Amino acid sequence: MSAHENFTLEWLRKADNDLKTARLVLAAEDGPPDTTCFHSQQVVEKGLKALLTHRSVHFSKTHSLQLLLDLLAIPELEKFRKSCIILSGYAVEARYPGDYDEPDREEAEQAVNMASEIYDEILLHMKSEESP
Repeated sequence: MSAHENFTLEWLRKADNDLKTARLVLAAEDGPPDTTCFHSQQVVEKGLKALLTHRSVHFSKTHSLQLLLDLLAIPELEKFRKSCIILSGYAVEARYPGDYDEPDREEAEQAVNMASEIYDEILLHMKSEESP
């Protein structure tokens, strides 16, 4: 396996870990919704970066899911743009105190569902690109 393929798999492993973490925190009776939302955003960010790496598309350090979508320019992923805008809000704001509305459990559930759906589509797209 090439270094390029290994790096793609590393992004996917990190995304998988974030998805597991988001689900575990959500399942905990006292699991903090902001943490669930943050990890949900991270699932999509790392999934998109895995796909960019897979396609050998250079990207700068960013948490903007919209920017990553723009770099990919994949029509099948465009249906998730609104979800990506919502999830992008959890990249930084959810991690720090301040002028920010804390998400509730329902919002955290929606974040995990959005992240799961987008990540599944990313994996499906990567698999279809590998097929001859």
